[in-house]
Amino acid sequence: MSRLDATARGVFPIAPTPFAPDGVIDWTSLERLFDFYMRIGVDGATILGVMGEAPKLESAESVAIVRRAVARMSGKPIVVGVSAPGFAAMRALAREAMEAGASGVMIAPPNTLRTDDQIVTYYAQAAEAIGADVPFVVQDYPLVTNVTMTASVIRRIATDNAGCVMLKHEDWPGLEKISTLRAWQKEGALKPLSILVANGGLFLDFEMERGADGSNTGYAFPEMLMDVVRWSLQGERDRAHDLFDAHLPLLRYEQQPGVGLAVRKYVLMRRGVLADDAQRKPGAALGATARAEVDYLLARLARFDPRARGV
Repeated sequence: MSRLDATARGVFPIAPTPFAPDGVIDWTSLERLFDFYMRIGVDGATILGVMGEAPKLESAESVAIVRRAVARMSGKPIVVGVSAPGFAAMRALAREAMEAGASGVMIAPPNTLRTDDQIVTYYAQAAEAIGADVPFVVQDYPLVTNVTMTASVIRRIATDNAGCVMLKHEDWPGLEKISTLRAWQKEGALKPLSILVANGGLFLDFEMERGADGSNTGYAFPEMLMDVVRWSLQGERDRAHDLFDAHLPLLRYEQQPGVGLAVRKYVLMRRGVLADDAQRKPGAALGATARAEVDYLLARLARFDPRARGV
């Protein structure tokens, strides 16, 4: 497996972890999910992220998922979330993931960091812990981590650590941050850095126009993300926006804090990718009314995107 580098672009879906109703990992659905990603032609995948319910997994389960992803998505870069309260656990998972064939790891800052210097120091220590040979992604998701990273902080992290090759941009609002980072690169004030965006895809249309390289989120129709990224890079602005606008009501519904993963898993179940929409406890579940609302959104989407028909 090739190592992740700053040339990475395209769509790297965040993979949910499928569970049976009793909380056991559904390995058959997991393989079907990775096969689905390969069939639609994604550029890579990220596993064991926030939406992969990583904190609920045992260490042996996490490594087994990495091995399964690498095996089923042969030739595609696999990024593994290794965020942990301490560096010992982070180091262990990072090394095992890389030995299993992963291309890089993703690190989110702990919610205890408050100053710029604390954030920069943390990433320097994390890079030392996982090893200088391991490429890593900085996850900038203040909505969840409560850690605010300015563009200047991201530049310091990238400059100080050769292993920093990608930014997972999830700031909200964050369009100006993308523009600032890209301007610095044009000026030669920032090294090459891949920028993949997330936030459920809510701002993908304009994030691509600001200079993003692609998407790194887990929307239940990753094919739409792929089309918007491709058409944006090709300069087909209206075509990209038209498709994005058709999906926006479902994107918005899926982005609800607390139940977003439940929505995503339900739609993937409806699409035949997952056998069940269960989450490992503690986890949210959709009630009958919410499911009916999602079904209504899917029916409306099917009028514009045939991939939603029959779901």
